[in-house]
Amino acid sequence: MRTSINWLNDYLDPALDAETQADLLTAAGFPFDGEDVAENGEPWQEIETTSNRGDCLCHFGLAREAALLGGSRLKMPEITLPQGGASISESIEVRNTEPDRCPLYTGRVIRGVTVGPSPDWLQRRLIAIGLVPRNNLVDATNFVLFEYGQPTHVFDLDTLRGGRIEIRAARSGERFLPIGEDAEPLELVPADLVIADAERAVAMAGVKGGAETSVTDGTTNILLEAATFDPVGVRNTARRHRIASDSSYRFERGVHAAEISVAMDRLTALILELAGGELCDGVVADGQPIPEPRAVSMRPARCRAVLGIDISDQEILRLLEGLGFAPNASAEDIRCTIPPRRLDIDREADLIEEIARTHGLDALPINETIRIRAVAPQPVDEGLNAIREMLVGAGFHETVTHTLIGPEAAAAFLETGHDVLKVDDDRAAAEPILRPSLVPSLLRVAKHNHDLGTSNVRLFETASVFDQCDGQHRERRLLGLLVDSPEGGGTRDAASLGQAAFGVLRTTIDRVVRIVGDGEVEIDRSVEVPGFAASGVIRVNGRSIGTLGVVESDVAARSGHDRPLVAAEIELAPEGVAEALSTWPPESTATALPAFPSIDRDLTILVDEPVSWAELERAVRSGTPELLESTEFVTVFRGRKLPADRKAITLRLRFRASDRTLRHDEVDPQMKTITDSLIGSVGGEIRQ
Repeated sequence: MRTSINWLNDYLDPALDAETQADLLTAAGFPFDGEDVAENGEPWQEIETTSNRGDCLCHFGLAREAALLGGSRLKMPEITLPQGGASISESIEVRNTEPDRCPLYTGRVIRGVTVGPSPDWLQRRLIAIGLVPRNNLVDATNFVLFEYGQPTHVFDLDTLRGGRIEIRAARSGERFLPIGEDAEPLELVPADLVIADAERAVAMAGVKGGAETSVTDGTTNILLEAATFDPVGVRNTARRHRIASDSSYRFERGVHAAEISVAMDRLTALILELAGGELCDGVVADGQPIPEPRAVSMRPARCRAVLGIDISDQEILRLLEGLGFAPNASAEDIRCTIPPRRLDIDREADLIEEIARTHGLDALPINETIRIRAVAPQPVDEGLNAIREMLVGAGFHETVTHTLIGPEAAAAFLETGHDVLKVDDDRAAAEPILRPSLVPSLLRVAKHNHDLGTSNVRLFETASVFDQCDGQHRERRLLGLLVDSPEGGGTRDAASLGQAAFGVLRTTIDRVVRIVGDGEVEIDRSVEVPGFAASGVIRVNGRSIGTLGVVESDVAARSGHDRPLVAAEIELAPEGVAEALSTWPPESTATALPAFPSIDRDLTILVDEPVSWAELERAVRSGTPELLESTEFVTVFRGRKLPADRKAITLRLRFRASDRTLRHDEVDPQMKTITDSLIGSVGGEIRQ
């Protein structure tokens, strides 16, 4: 905040020079950030304020801090208002239909003012902080804003229609012209809160006044406004319409309803002094009851223990009194009544922080050593590290990508019945969507690697994805995997390339599941997955843990890919393999190595294209061959002399006996049982 040295001294006795002001405010937690001299020769300083100290976005607030640390006496402006004018109810009424968004709205009426230039002393104060003087009415509102920190506004009373002020939500499509030389009419939305007369919006609440009701040289009767508005609502409206003002900046940091009255009285007295006129008797107001002051207690012994300094109870009471906290000491603690302006104080730790800040941060001891307690690695982290190590060993590269993507990329992978979550921030530009899937991000990274000449890309990422359903936000942490064909582009057809990549990723998923715990992996192809042409749900022991599939060609093409890619997503939290990771590592058992050799038999079966590997495995085991130890996939063949809708799958069957060396004539009946089961179950044809 840009502050005037002379203006700040208006409230300090004795006055403080510029260097002392800067040093004291820096020590109080408001760092000095530069200085200069205004066009009129008034010196000024830039003082930083934190977002939780809106009470110090004004000269009086900063003077209060400087007075406490520098030993000066704080001087309050004297305010005297005349009595006995006409009742304000004859001029205006206020109706607040949005008390949650406008906790309190107040107004005063002054008749017979004379608009003209401000006196020299007022112009000097405003020019010193970079403002341009306009007229005595507008300058008075700016002066009170930077004196008390309370935004106010002045309406030309005669331009308000219907003798009424209404605080309401904007109507859809309602037009509003803000104050400003080059201002353009705005189209409001119901999320905007407006100040309206009986017919139209005359101000954007907390953001900007309207041009149609602003004061002019011919204004004689005025309505003064002082109110407080919901900080989030003000911030959203200002950003939505790209309008920022000193008032919105202050409201966004919170203005308490109890602080309105004194600022309104100060503005009223100032305008009567500068512009004359007759004050109507009373104040029009509507809103919620003003909350009672908050009480917060602090134990002096706890304060000393936390800060590590031997500060007396008397010094603590002095500092709290100087902060305006009205401390009341007892044998156990000090009970403070928090002034409404201090919205940042609500617990004992906040009071302790105030003591540290005002007593002097340089007085706090510095420990040369820090005690560190080593914490055992968490099971989830160890499990994820094991998965990462396996993936890196398998040729995968880990990526870290941005959470925001474009609407088109997000829509392709959005589940049915779900909606995207959009970030309402201009900086998001063309990519404002919180990604519902990791695949679009991996596709972008894969394209970048292909452009650099990398032919075989294997990527993975662990990150959160977001969407919403029925108004409920959902966040999941996923392991995303993306693979292109091991052979690169080559001369093979797209189906063969996709099949090769699918096989790599399918094997990788088996290895991931093996790391987190034992389970039978099955791909349920009955469920379609958005964004994939051939896909399925990954199930372990019948429970869904993720999805797997070939990325739809149109989706891949939009990312710049001209060959098949296969992707998978495994849910790490809150469902999926979360339970297995929370108890990682899984229990393991040791078994003796086989004492006798096995006999391997390869078998090739010609089946219809839709037949899955899971169906073949079930058919092999349905005959319960007692000597069968394992069934392994070898290869799949398509094309050439095979029909277009058929494929040849080769299986490797391993047989072993635990008590002897098998003979081939013992395996032959087992093979007969298996081939009969395959033919009967999947309608296949055994190839010789």
